[in-house]
Amino acid sequence: MGALELTLGGIAVLFSIVAWGMFVATVLRMVKIIRLGQPDATRNGPFVPRMKTLVKEFAAHTRMNKLRHVGVMHWMVMWGFLIGSAVLFEAYGEVFVPSFHWPIIGEWVVWSLAIELLGLGTVVGGVALAIIRQLNHPRRADRQSRFAGSNFWQAYFVEAVVIIEGLGILGVKAFKIAAGLDHSPLWASFTTAPLAELLPTSPNGVVIMAFIKLMGAMVWVVVVARYMTMGVAWHRFSAFFNIYFKREDDGGVALGALKPMMSDGKPLDFEEADPEKDVFGAGQVEDFSWKGWLDFTTCTECGRCQSQCPAWNTGKPLSPKLLITQLRDHAYAKAPYLLAGGKKDMMGEEIGLEGDDPHAGIDVLALAESERPLIGGPEENGVIDPDMLWSCTNCGACVEQCPVDIEHVDHIVDMRRYQVMIESNFPTELGGMFKNLENKGNPWGQNAKNRLDWTKEVDFEVPVFDGEWGDTEYLFWVGCAGAFEDRAKKTTKAVAELLQIAGVNYKVLGSEETCTGDPARRAGNEFVFQMLAQQNVEVLNSVFAETQPSSRKIVVTCAHCFNTIANEYPELGGQYEVVHHTQLLNRLVREKRLTPIAPVAEGVTYHDPCFLGRHNQVYEAPRDLVGASGAQLREMPRHGDRSMCCGAGGARMWMEERIGKRINVERVDEALGTAPTKIATGCPFCRVMLTDGVTQRKNDQQADEHVEVVDVAQLLLSSVKRKPAPEGSDGAATPESTPAAGAASNGANGSGNGSRSEVGGEAEANGKADVSTAAASSGTPLPEQDKQDGGASA
Repeated sequence: MGALELTLGGIAVLFSIVAWGMFVATVLRMVKIIRLGQPDATRNGPFVPRMKTLVKEFAAHTRMNKLRHVGVMHWMVMWGFLIGSAVLFEAYGEVFVPSFHWPIIGEWVVWSLAIELLGLGTVVGGVALAIIRQLNHPRRADRQSRFAGSNFWQAYFVEAVVIIEGLGILGVKAFKIAAGLDHSPLWASFTTAPLAELLPTSPNGVVIMAFIKLMGAMVWVVVVARYMTMGVAWHRFSAFFNIYFKREDDGGVALGALKPMMSDGKPLDFEEADPEKDVFGAGQVEDFSWKGWLDFTTCTECGRCQSQCPAWNTGKPLSPKLLITQLRDHAYAKAPYLLAGGKKDMMGEEIGLEGDDPHAGIDVLALAESERPLIGGPEENGVIDPDMLWSCTNCGACVEQCPVDIEHVDHIVDMRRYQVMIESNFPTELGGMFKNLENKGNPWGQNAKNRLDWTKEVDFEVPVFDGEWGDTEYLFWVGCAGAFEDRAKKTTKAVAELLQIAGVNYKVLGSEETCTGDPARRAGNEFVFQMLAQQNVEVLNSVFAETQPSSRKIVVTCAHCFNTIANEYPELGGQYEVVHHTQLLNRLVREKRLTPIAPVAEGVTYHDPCFLGRHNQVYEAPRDLVGASGAQLREMPRHGDRSMCCGAGGARMWMEERIGKRINVERVDEALGTAPTKIATGCPFCRVMLTDGVTQRKNDQQADEHVEVVDVAQLLLSSVKRKPAPEGSDGAATPESTPAAGAASNGANGSGNGSRSEVGGEAEANGKADVSTAAASSGTPLPEQDKQDGGASA
């Protein structure tokens, strides 16, 4: 052991002791900070399913591979980091003794090949990721870049160290081969062996290269230890825990049901809740659970959520990535104050620190951070701008795309809950909607007795539940939109007629129905949701009182009702088998109980409702129905789990869009790019939004007059009822070929037989197209000021 080995080895060891000491201290402090969050016992188990999910997601990169070209490169870098750590620690021996290798495995040819592949993969992966970041740099694409707002020096630093470490792995091995210290066959050294031919044979090369490898890694350790908010680096450690502790222990993403309101680790009971003691949503960063703090810590700033967010893509201030990073920066800046015992009440008065000088020893920056409101505009120095908070549609695209399982939607709704229930600070339009839900049981403010008015517009009897369930198979949950909104009523009538044709034994509740509470809950009004949901569960349980649990079947046309009844009512004692109407109709077609006679023979593009697709994974049934109707399906670029939102979710249906481009118009522009005759969907909210977008584009002369928005049920009804076209025709149905066409021509004023002729609506050859809400308002009347700002909008 010469002077070179002793000098470089001594430097490496001393620097490493300092670096690892800093790192361990930072990890311990980070754990203490994360534990500042509220308790959440729901994350504790079961162990086996959670561990299976963890292994699958990191080993196979199942979520990272949603961007395949990135996933492959990141996979190589990840394994280079994990297994390469063993090679790194081997360098502590090599820097003193060039011939050093790990006992046993160090002599295996397979290990030599693994080192070769790891080093090469790490270099290739690191370079590729840096190139991808450059090609998607905001200077080229501005807001369209998923990296807009990300910290670039941190990312480039991490990627540079990755490349240096990969070169170090290859360099040490190549110098060993050159010095005759490694005798691996060529097939296990296909890169390093040719490189060794160009290198000097001195063992000193091994020592120097091992030293460079160690110093590069230790510089990384020191920098990471200095920056706890460096998510692009810390996710290498925290992502494993974030994936393991994800909300759904079966491996599903945090969509479908919202996380219940929690206080002190338990669901909040409104009958016993005390605003002075209990946590109502998130009004301060410490109100988030420890898993929320772990989410903030783990964000890599990759921007996949941002690239899919409908709000960000239409010029609004909400970026899921920036929301998480702003919460992270605020949380860690405020942490010294919280660790010292600081706490404020709802009025902002200090109740945690006591004594003559309660702030002694606390960083002044942390004290300043503690004064910032969680929600507030620039003039209030708020952490999250209200426009950012209320731009969210709850579409779940961010959660679906996040490779490290961050739960953006739950965090956003928690902040809304506090704003609504404690601060009474929410968009003015929601006030009317909340009032209507409380007083009338529906967001439109209609009378419950009118819920069956749609049945007067069909020429068959609709069975209504009268206290006797009998041998009824399905309860048809019509929903508020399906009962009161003119366009959605066409879907309701089409589904009812298809069930009639198929001989399905069903009943509707009529005036016994109440809003499921979805708009209230997504807007943050948990109290109103609980009131409506408990009322509905009580009614439904009474309907199914004498029915076996396995036979409590409900069919729903509204994707929001579907999600709420299926995923959120079980928490309140409502266990039912809930199917979307597209699923049931698809099954009836397969069973030959519904037989399409004449193909629609038109180009149709299908819009995936977020609460049917991403939230509940129902993608194929609606498309199968489009195909069964004979239409030619033309997919939009963003479809399936990457489908663009219509803009109605998260209670946005009842809020005006005043910033950027309207989301529904953006989606309609994409749909029109497929040159469709019809735009099909499977949700009344989507239908309203898309219809308004089509109407606007028609007014702008950017859409053909024949383009219509329909529900897939109407396409199927048109195909089932319409007579085949005469031979030699182009396949289009004539008015005379459609049943009830004559009645339609005699009574198009909406009463008597004329109104009955509109079963299936514009899906029939003689039907009328939907009317935009600009012409006939479909939602809650807006205040006068809002009307002046742009009129009603869904």
